[in-house]
Amino acid sequence: MSSAQRPILFVSLPESGLLNPLLVLAAELSRREVPDLWFATDEPRREEVGSLAVAAPVEFASLGEVTPELSAVSWGDEVYREVTQSSRFKAHRAVIRQSYKPALQARKFRRLETVVDKVRPALMVIDCMSSFAVDLALTREIPFVLSVPFLPSNVLTSHNPFGKSYTPQHFPVPHSGLPFPMNFTQRMSNRMFKLRTLAMFFNPAMGKVLSEDSKIRKELRLPPPDLMTRIDRAEMVLCNSIPELDYPFEIPGKLKLVGAMTPPLPETEVDGGLSRWLDAQSSVVYMGFGTITRLTREQVGSLVEVARRLDGRHQFLWKLPKEQQHLLPPVESLPGNLRIENWVPSQLDVLAHPKVELFFTHGGGNGFHEGLYFGKPLVVRPLWVDCFDQAVRGRDFGVSLTLDRPQEVDPDDVVDKLTRVLGDPAFRQRAQRLGELQRAAGGRVAAADLLLGLPALT
Repeated sequence: MSSAQRPILFVSLPESGLLNPLLVLAAELSRREVPDLWFATDEPRREEVGSLAVAAPVEFASLGEVTPELSAVSWGDEVYREVTQSSRFKAHRAVIRQSYKPALQARKFRRLETVVDKVRPALMVIDCMSSFAVDLALTREIPFVLSVPFLPSNVLTSHNPFGKSYTPQHFPVPHSGLPFPMNFTQRMSNRMFKLRTLAMFFNPAMGKVLSEDSKIRKELRLPPPDLMTRIDRAEMVLCNSIPELDYPFEIPGKLKLVGAMTPPLPETEVDGGLSRWLDAQSSVVYMGFGTITRLTREQVGSLVEVARRLDGRHQFLWKLPKEQQHLLPPVESLPGNLRIENWVPSQLDVLAHPKVELFFTHGGGNGFHEGLYFGKPLVVRPLWVDCFDQAVRGRDFGVSLTLDRPQEVDPDDVVDKLTRVLGDPAFRQRAQRLGELQRAAGGRVAAADLLLGLPALT
């Protein structure tokens, strides 16, 4: 039983990659009978929050319906193409242009303000992309914890060449997919990435957005926008990673690395026979590309061809959303070693299964860390922004290979990468070692201990 005397309010955008670690942490606090737990997110997540309670209730606080412009899952096809294009800077720029919407952020701010007035939290636990929640915590002087489901350097490295940064001068800027250390050409590319990010804010169109933001901030009495403020003013930063999965730099004391945030397993006892199917196999490749990925008919066909070429050696389990399954060739032409599910009850249960030998992933923050948590080597098809950063580290640390042409999904390339990783036991050995380090970091248990030890709750 905790001694917390006032509520803890979790706040997250509805994207699974941001939301899921906080759901796990909230459930852990409920398991410990911590009272007055609240979770604020968008309306479609009501049921998930409602099912969190283990011993103590977790109350849902609605932030309204999903705002399409702020949710990557609901972006139009044209925006999707822009944010997943091959140019890493242009994709990075497209994400900023699409998500920097001051009026929409202000709308979420006001919805959350109503929640805060009702709940009166002693502490807020906020996903690192919910800037409106950080603004509110700062304005109301409410202690807050930042949740980071990415590499630690993702939030500690400035995109501004003149801004404060916790990483060394020539450290790769987030979303660049550059290695560390770098050669001269890479250092120049890294610097240009930062300069071009800065220059985009001098564009007349972006200037109008900045003026709008300034006006709204003045009306709401918000502090000036500064990404490092969220780090400097946080009581603590909980990061779902470990030092060994990022390039070396001095990590500030308030950033706590706890590894992947996983719930007690198995997550579900009812999986439609999937666990029995896995038990019966000798070697399974699990393909799961997250909730944002939208495959084309050609890409789907290429992935079917990959399974066909490895028939007799490996089985494939593919989590392919129902709305994309019409892109598959006729059922009778699918190879016998391919099992397709529109959803798996628990990706973590799949990754934990001993017959799963490899995770073929888009390399998002959660999937990257979760695959390695269970000791599975990876083949990565980077989708966008942070995925390239995880992919290059996985390659450099010897636990993954990255497709040469991720946008094309060339069957020759995919088969080559899968065969090399599956055929070299060193990939698995290194992945297992990183899994041991993640488990030793403590995950949800360590995160809950750290949270409950904060002065705001004692």
